[in-house]
This record gives sequence, structure tokens and C-alpha cells, in this order.
Amino acid sequence: MKSYWIFVAILLPMIVGACLPLFHFREQEDRKKRERYIAIPVILNTILVYVLIFAARPSEPFVLFQLTDTLQIAFRMDGLACVFAGLVSGLWPLASFYAFEYIKHEGKDNKFFAFYTMTYGVTLGIATSANLITMYLFYELLTLVTVPLVMHAMDHRAIRAGLKYLTYSIGGASAGFIGIMILMNVGDPSLTFTYGGFITEAAMSSHPKLVLFGYLLCFFGFGVKAAIFPFHDWLPDAGVAPTPVTALLHAVAVVKAGVFAIMRVTFFCFGPAVLAGTWAQYTAMLFAAFTIVFGSTMAWKDQHIKRRLAYSTVSNLSYIIFGATLMTPLGFQAAMTHMIFHGVMKITLFFCAGAIMYKTHREYVPQLYGFGWKMPKTFFAFTVGSLALTGVPLLCGFVSKFRLASAAAVEGTGFAFAGIVALMLSAVLTAGYTLTIVIRAYFPGKDFNFAQVRDVEDPNNYMILPLFILCTAMLVFGVGSIPLTDALWQIATGLM
Repeated sequence: MKSYWIFVAILLPMIVGACLPLFHFREQEDRKKRERYIAIPVILNTILVYVLIFAARPSEPFVLFQLTDTLQIAFRMDGLACVFAGLVSGLWPLASFYAFEYIKHEGKDNKFFAFYTMTYGVTLGIATSANLITMYLFYELLTLVTVPLVMHAMDHRAIRAGLKYLTYSIGGASAGFIGIMILMNVGDPSLTFTYGGFITEAAMSSHPKLVLFGYLLCFFGFGVKAAIFPFHDWLPDAGVAPTPVTALLHAVAVVKAGVFAIMRVTFFCFGPAVLAGTWAQYTAMLFAAFTIVFGSTMAWKDQHIKRRLAYSTVSNLSYIIFGATLMTPLGFQAAMTHMIFHGVMKITLFFCAGAIMYKTHREYVPQLYGFGWKMPKTFFAFTVGSLALTGVPLLCGFVSKFRLASAAAVEGTGFAFAGIVALMLSAVLTAGYTLTIVIRAYFPGKDFNFAQVRDVEDPNNYMILPLFILCTAMLVFGVGSIPLTDALWQIATGLM
């Protein structure tokens, strides 16, 4: 398949979203027309991406244009690109159908779906970037198209959250840009992603402190979107956005773009040969391990259901970062595994939280007593997602967490074992902050008056069907993950 189809997959959702206002769909009367306008291109684009991944992957990059003698805006489908693009494209149609129902009570449908659909294309641009400068361009474009989604309600809380998100993102972008300039001067001026990195031993011996400082600038710069401590504070506040937005912020687009960028920088720019055993690696590992425990602790304390899930995301993103900063093929494989599985688990939990808020307008954990009997479909999915996120065997979360711990054990350093301790503490806390919700929902107590929840019911199939598809995926990945993890091993060892 010709390489320009990669750019078609990026451009199609961006054009569809940008052109939506031109059709002047009325908010209520033209809802079905708008849904068809969005759904058909999104589904076709997902099919195109999966054809590019599995059936006809282009062997050559697509060069859009030449910036300088050495820098290009270019795209390609290597192994890591296929992982991220496959995750994004698999979950986006489900999120779009969920949003068709959810957004009815939010209003401003045309504005919402315009930016929401453009975000799909921009995220694919990050996934398929052939070099660091292209990825940086789309990374910053992602900020611009998602700020209006965070600020969708345009009330005080939404505006404050959007400005905080923008401020943090600009700060991270500045740090990342300085790191890129260091890379350009001590490495390959084209910044083309190369498995194992492109920093030479001569450059490392000549400028060791500069190289390692450049890595940490990139790590923390891109780590802003990955919510690494202490740059996590924007993420819980961004929960004021409509749930379809927060689901994608936490499961697919923004935060996963952050961990994806850290993987690119670690394994395809600086390289484990340069970084392993240095103070830069150990600094990154310690921040990841601390964030794992910190995020889980804050999730336990917070009683707002979306903020609780947001802090859970803070923790689980650093699971992925910790795996990547082990800087071994096993760690890289485990990080990619958890990136995929966390996306499936977390979007399920956010969809459930959104269904609760949509149908009942309750937002706090103590308000959920008895809901399991009134919203059986929603809470079945929430229970499965909670068990998976905790790491119960036969579900996908167990597979990725076990691989992360195993990779750390094989590494065998003190920093790796500190990470294992963080993973174990986080598992206990995860059981606490998710399963307490399940227990309240199904076992409200013998004195509970069910008249208090007589207005509670499951939403319609637009919101329920994605939940059951995702629950099936969690089980399938849990009991049949070997083909996927074998493919990820090929990527982690540079064979794909």
C-alpha cells in the first residue's frame, strides 16, 4: 500500500471535524444527520488504519514536505506506531457512539464533535510520526484541539481547568523543545526515530552531562501530558470536561501521547545504551515509582468519582513509564502491554462513571449505595473494569502488571525493586478505591431504603454496547494475550 495512505488516515478526521460547522446542523433537529456525518468517516478511518497495520503496511515513510536540508515532516508505520495507532483507532469509534448519547445533556454538539473528531486525526499524527520534529508538531497541535474540549461548558470551573491544562502543556512543550535542540546538536540532525537511539558514543563521551540533562528535559517535558509528579495537577481538574472527553484524555489521546513520546525519546532517540545505569535513568525511575504510589493514594482519598479515576490514571501512566525507564526489552514490552490494556480498562471505568452522572446527576462515591441493582449493566462493566485494573487473574490488568513486575525483577537493581514495591502498594490501594464503589453499589446495607434510588436506571444501547465490547476485550486479552505480547516482543527487540 502506498505510504501516502498514512497521511490520508491522519487528514480525514481532521477535515471531517473542521468542516462540520459548514453544514449548519441544528443541535436537536439534525442530530441523526450529524451522527451519520461523524460515524461513517470515523469507522472508515479505523478500517483504513487497521488495513495499514495488518494487511498492507507501507515499507517506506511518507514525506509531506522538507523543512530544511535535514528536517522533514514525515510519517511511517513502524512497530510502535502500529501499537499506538491501533489502540487509538480501536477505541475511537466506541467513544464516538457513546458521545452521541452523552452529549445530549451537554449542548453545543457541533462544537464538541468538531474538535472531538479532529483530535482523532491529530493523535494518529503523533502515532505515525517518523521523526521527533513531526511528533512535536502534532503533540502541540493536540493541546490546541483539546483545550476547547476541556473548556466545553465555558463556566468558571471549565475555564480554570482549561487554562491550567494549557499552562502546564506550554511549560512541558518548552522543556521538551530545549531537549530536542540538545538532541539535534549532539545526535542525528534529522531527528529520525532509530531503534536503539542515534546518540553516538563520541557525543556521549564529549558531552555526557548535556546529553543526560537533555533526556530529563524531554522526559519531564513530555511527562506533563503523562501526568508525572509534580506535573500531574492539571489532569484531575480536566475532569470537568464531558465524560467522552475525559475518557479519551485518560485512556487514549492526551495522556497516552505523553507516555508514547517518552517511549520514543527513550528507545528511539537517546537509546538505552546511552541512558542505562546513569543518574538520568535512576531519576526517571524514582519519579515514576513515586507517582505510582502517590496517584493511588490520592485516588483512595478523593470521593468524586471522576477525580478518583483521574488520580488512578496518574498512577497507571507511571506504571507504563516505569516499564519504559527500565530500558530493557522486557520492560519495553511490559510498558506497551500496559499502555494497551490500561486504555481498555480506564475507558470502561470512565464510560461507567459517565453513565451514572448522565442518568442520575450523582457525582460522589457516597451517593452510589444500591446503584448496582438499579443499573445492573453499568455496574457489571464497572465491576469487571475494577477487577481488571486491580490485577485479578484472567483479566488483562493481571497480564500487564505481572509483566511489569517480572521485567523489574529480571533487571534486579535497587531502583527496579523499589518499583516492584510501588506496584504492590498500588495494587492494594487500587482494590480499595475501585472495589469500595462496587461494594457500596451491591451491598448498601439492610437498612438501606431503595426508594432513594427509584430514579436510577441504565442508559440506552449507545452507551451500554461499548461497555460490553470493552468487557469482552478485557477478558479476551486476559486469557489470550500471548499473540499480542509476542508481537510486542518483536517490537521491543527492534524486529518490527
